[in-house]
Amino acid sequence: MNVLVTGGAGYVGSVVVEILVREQFNVVVVDSLVEGHRAAVSGDIPFIKADIADRDVMKKTFAEHNIDAVIHMAGETLVSKSMTDPQDYFINNVSKGIELLEAMRESGVKRIIFSSTAALFGNPEFTPITEDHPTNPINAYGRSKLMFEQMLEWYHKAHSLNYVCLRYFNAAGATAEHGEHHPVETHLIPIVLQTALGQREHVDIFGTDYDTGDGTCIRDYIHVEDLAMAHVEALRRMDDMGPRKLNLGNGEGYSVKEVIEAAREITGRPIPVREADRRPGDPAVLVASSERTHRLLGLKPGYPEIRQIVEAAWKWHSRNPEGYKD
Repeated sequence: MNVLVTGGAGYVGSVVVEILVREQFNVVVVDSLVEGHRAAVSGDIPFIKADIADRDVMKKTFAEHNIDAVIHMAGETLVSKSMTDPQDYFINNVSKGIELLEAMRESGVKRIIFSSTAALFGNPEFTPITEDHPTNPINAYGRSKLMFEQMLEWYHKAHSLNYVCLRYFNAAGATAEHGEHHPVETHLIPIVLQTALGQREHVDIFGTDYDTGDGTCIRDYIHVEDLAMAHVEALRRMDDMGPRKLNLGNGEGYSVKEVIEAAREITGRPIPVREADRRPGDPAVLVASSERTHRLLGLKPGYPEIRQIVEAAWKWHSRNPEGYKD
């Protein structure tokens, strides 16, 4: 199968590309490199530096590479920024997404795997969160992803587009080749490890008064390789299972303080912390029910424990303290 990956030079995208190649898919990457790193994509993989809103470039790429399916991972991802600059999320995640869908429709590409998010659930009414949990985003990031999911529903009804929405909880960890390196880092585990490396003075804990065991937010962390394998199996099975929305998590929640303590044990370093105010748009608890995903995709997590995930990330950060060298 010939697969085009948008955002394939990003953190999750680069690992998805790595695993697709390992699993014998033919891969083409399209990335604007606004956030991604050219060095994160192997030189022998076809790479097009472009914006997904450039319909002519996308249609040309679909035709030249005889694309069978798209994995759509490009877009804005920061929750905090979405609260202050929501327009960027509706432009990049919705408006540009329409251009991608139109390029697919005009090119006859009928399969898409969408990188969605648990943020579309908002403050959960119950946990673990099933796919049928009501959607009520409390930030523009989650809202923009929900809007794209709804667009996919209509493209399926009107144009027979087959889709699988994979709702990420917290992607984390690293492979030997690819890890997490953002121009502006906001994710907990890399921030904790940068602090362990002496690149930061401390870790800010945003909120210690949540209704959780230790007062800090609880999240469900899934190793990025487990997440990538879910994309592979979704591609293999989507023709048989039809349109789906699936959670990608481990089904276990860990608090901010628990993640920091795991990192202290693994790195052997003190990792100072500083308590700070809550960030707008952060739910107290997000933990997935992944039973449906495991059943439909035939997968079990290879890295079910937070220590395994942090250890994998630490190995990559230790070898690549400055991240990718573009």
